[in-house]
Amino acid sequence: MKQFIYIITDRNRNNLHVGLCSDMMKTVQFYRDMPTLFFDKSQQLSRLVYFEEISNEEQAMERFKFVSTFTRSQKEKMIRSVNPNWIDLTIGLNLESNLRTRPHLRPALATSRRGITL
Repeated sequence: MKQFIYIITDRNRNNLHVGLCSDMMKTVQFYRDMPTLFFDKSQQLSRLVYFEEISNEEQAMERFKFVSTFTRSQKEKMIRSVNPNWIDLTIGLNLESNLRTRPHLRPALATSRRGITL
């Protein structure tokens, strides 16, 4: 089963929270639904700035423990290596999930158009 290690931050990049989950979309939605769970409103964790996908649960747990021990500067360096502008990655995740759930076949246009008969 796939596991994700992620780093989520607030809009001012004051707090960096490392987490481990099996469903990235549900986790991001959880942070949106509970904005003041960990911090007050001004420091709500809302920007996903880094994540890794790991296929093995044991390796994911080891990587999570390892990344959790990083200092702030080490975490920033890791984030900047893949996301130099600290862009919120949830936009890409939303786009990707929409592409996966989008139907492959387009509804027939013939049902909505009426043929002209002469």
